[in-house]
Parts: sequence; C-alpha cells; structure tokens
Amino acid sequence: MGSEADGAAGALRIDDRPPTTIKVAGGLTALEGAIAVVAALVLVIRGLAGHDETIANGYGTAGWFGIIGGGVLLGGIVLFIGKRWGRAIAVVAQILLLPVAYALLTDSHQPLLGVPLAVAAVVVLVLLFTPASVRWLADDYAPDADRDES
Repeated sequence: MGSEADGAAGALRIDDRPPTTIKVAGGLTALEGAIAVVAALVLVIRGLAGHDETIANGYGTAGWFGIIGGGVLLGGIVLFIGKRWGRAIAVVAQILLLPVAYALLTDSHQPLLGVPLAVAAVVVLVLLFTPASVRWLADDYAPDADRDES
C-alpha cells in the first residue's frame, strides 16, 4: 500500500556514492600514505643492510612512517570508497603536510620534493571543501548536485 509520502521519500533518497571530488581526494591521500609506507620499508631495508645509524635511528623513523603512513593510507582508501570518517584523516594529514612542504622549500632546499607536496596538500584540501564534498559529508549529496545551479 504505497502513499504519496512514500513516493516523495523515494524521490528525496540521498545517494551514498561519494562525489568525484571526494574520490580524487581519497586517491591522493591514499597515495601520500602509500609513499610514507614505502619510505618506512626503505628505512628498514637500509637498517638491515647495515646503514650507519649514529645520527638517527632508522628503525624508529621507519616505525613512525609506517604507523602514520598506514593510517593516512587507510583514511584515503576508505574516503575513496565512500566512508565519511576518512575525510577527517585526510584533512589532518594535509594540514600537517603543509609545514613539511614549507620546510622542504626553505631550510632543506629541496623544491623537487616540497613543491609537489605543497601542491598535493592544497589540492586535496580544496577538493575536500568543495560544495559537493561538504554536501556529501552532511549526508545531503545527490548526483545532480554537482551540476551548475545557474
């Protein structure tokens, strides 16, 4: 026994699929996390190969990169597949990566690393705060919402 209200509720059904902006931001965030995990593996391999660790502990740094990078990788993956909680991880990661990019550009004199990192962090932040992304996060996203409303 269907009523008009049932039909209206069906028409207003929210689509749980994330917008393209969220999927791209999730993919970039996952890539950042994957790079950190690879860096952790490289540090462990260097330590096992007998690299001099008198200045810094490669295993400790590898552990830090592995834990943080693994979390960022997980956050990016779940954001890509449409889990809203991944957005918080992505936002915090980008905010923390901006000073790292600045340090690479200034004190470390490594613009080949700093520029792409800064660009990626800013792009992800912009994608996470577009109107479609915010509507999706607020559980108010519908595929037609991406269209220009003018």
